[in-house]
Amino acid sequence: MADVLSETVQPEDLKNAASLKKIYHEQLYKNDVTPKAQFEYAWCLVRSKYPADIQKGIILLEELYKTHEEGQRDYLYYLAIGNARLKEYSKALNYVRSFLVIEPGNQQVLNLQQNIKKKMEKEGLVGMAMAGGVVLAVGAIVGVGMAIASKVKS
Repeated sequence: MADVLSETVQPEDLKNAASLKKIYHEQLYKNDVTPKAQFEYAWCLVRSKYPADIQKGIILLEELYKTHEEGQRDYLYYLAIGNARLKEYSKALNYVRSFLVIEPGNQQVLNLQQNIKKKMEKEGLVGMAMAGGVVLAVGAIVGVGMAIASKVKS
């Protein structure tokens, strides 16, 4: 299975994305947005490479989730993906858990859960390595400062 967390809208899909955006905004202007148009536009936004687009997609999906029961499985799935792509891993895992309450054995969602946990671990290790590097750098600076100070005293 491809990593859905790094999947973005492909160049050949950009034309379709522009069409979905146009449909959504036309309906929004008429104050008559269908759940289908909102979901399809949100789906494209969540798969964008731009965090602002992903956030916009999440907002649209959250609104759908609260107001439209029919597609809640899909909304939860893409809410999990969108939040994970923004590195909001705890929110993403909450959406995954909510989905698994509805459909406990869904392999696609179980795989998504594993991918999110792997990203958390990887970034946690990177974060710890960076923190360790900072501690070493500060220690080296303090050591050099102490060496200089002891030379000045002598």
